Amino acid sequence: MEDSQKLSFNFRMRFGLILLFCGLFFRAYAQDKQPVVTYKNPVEGIIYDKDTQERIARTNILNVTSGESYYNNLKGEFKIEAKPGDKLVFLKLNYFADTITVKDNTNLVISLKRMAIPLREVTIRDTLVTPLQRLQATKRNFSKAYGSNSYDGVLTGAGLSIDAIWNSLSRSGRNAKHLQGLIEEDYQQNVIDYRFNRSYVSNITKLKDQELTDFMARYRPGYFIVTTATDYEFITYIRNSLKRYLRNKRLYSQPSLNVNKGQKPD
Repeated sequence: MEDSQKLSFNFRMRFGLILLFCGLFFRAYAQDKQPVVTYKNPVEGIIYDKDTQERIARTNILNVTSGESYYNNLKGEFKIEAKPGDKLVFLKLNYFADTITVKDNTNLVISLKRMAIPLREVTIRDTLVTPLQRLQATKRNFSKAYGSNSYDGVLTGAGLSIDAIWNSLSRSGRNAKHLQGLIEEDYQQNVIDYRFNRSYVSNITKLKDQELTDFMARYRPGYFIVTTATDYEFITYIRNSLKRYLRNKRLYSQPSLNVNKGQKPD
């Protein structure tokens, strides 16, 4: 009795599995035989990168007129339903959107432009001599003026070196100190010229030639302003000075000398 029940159960299990596999087979066969999607008004094309000319995949194509949305394949190709007059919008991350109006059913070539173009690395070397570089070169040229002061020597009880006392009393020491003062003053003027230069000032004020010369001579900033002002503060200083200059331009400009031949100026 038990053996007959086991045989009956096994038979039902096998029969059920056969029916299951048959059902899956016919379902897959039916899906495979489904008709391919056909388009009444097909529009085909390819999407490229405008700069690299490489194909762009997975681009969203929106038919604004019909409301249908599509994606192109990995080869950058697409085939969509669109009639003449339909507006198509091509959307891709990190690219500017492009909109076209379908004119006919000819193949389309779409070029999308990147929002940011990767640039090759460029190394820029400063060819201008900075005021600090000039100062260092001057110190090397006049090393004797700085050599004795840089030497610590033997300290006295007050904390002053013998060289420092000698430099303060001797004529050579006083001359060296005077030369250092001149070099420092020249350095400060170079710092001013480096920041308050004609190209920079002209770009802000739009002044040129003699007007620019007059303005820069009249409103030349001091060393403190040049070294402490931010870019915004420095530009504001130049613009405020320009307003004052334009109000009183006649007072600051020097009239040209018109001297005829054979006549002496008054």
